[in-house]
Amino acid sequence: MASVSNPEGPRHGAVVRVTHWLTVVAFLALLVTGVEILISHPRFYWGESGNVNMQPLFTLHIPSSRDTVPTGYKYVLPDQNGWSRYLHFQAAWLAVLTGLVYAGWGLWTGHFRKDIFPAREQRTWRAFREVIGGYLRRAPADEGEARPYNVMQRTAYLGVIFMLFPLVIWTGLAMSPAFDSAVPAAVNLLGGRQSARTLHFFVSDALVLFFVVHVAMVIHAGFRRRMRAMITGSASEVAIEPQEERV
Repeated sequence: MASVSNPEGPRHGAVVRVTHWLTVVAFLALLVTGVEILISHPRFYWGESGNVNMQPLFTLHIPSSRDTVPTGYKYVLPDQNGWSRYLHFQAAWLAVLTGLVYAGWGLWTGHFRKDIFPAREQRTWRAFREVIGGYLRRAPADEGEARPYNVMQRTAYLGVIFMLFPLVIWTGLAMSPAFDSAVPAAVNLLGGRQSARTLHFFVSDALVLFFVVHVAMVIHAGFRRRMRAMITGSASEVAIEPQEERV
């Protein structure tokens, strides 16, 4: 008879696992649709307004999906702006609601204090140097870290959860005329709607970088084991007891 040996208990609770995968779905949808929206006008401005008759702050040297946008290319890409904006909005709501559930649960249970905020012994430069040195040496993953996060992981998660994620939502909302009318101060703090769009682009880039590094670290630490932990909650290998021979 097969049995699962997991004496350490689950590495990730059910709420963490569910919100993690919902966030992955929302993030990928936001990434794809965000790129489609971006190529409709790959020029960035600073201030309240911006259009093709104004000098941009900077330009992405890619073709556009609109022939009214000067890009230097003699062709335009297929315009996918309509469905992309609709799905981008829906995926953003999924990300926000999932984030609220995770944040509420994390504060209620002490998850952030116990599992995300660096422990006292980790709040030293030596702890950072040791982890960074291990990464640079491409040292094998430390099995002692199968459950707790190291200081680099905790710092990265803190930055994403409490800085990048709220900022990408804020800058995204600030591009909406309705939000601008309802809460103009929140848009003015960013410098205007076009400034919000530019900041939204850079914050999104930071999130994409985190995603790439996160996947790379999962692969380095053992892809199958880490994926198993995030799907089933268990970081332990499944132990299969040999079947007894029947007489």
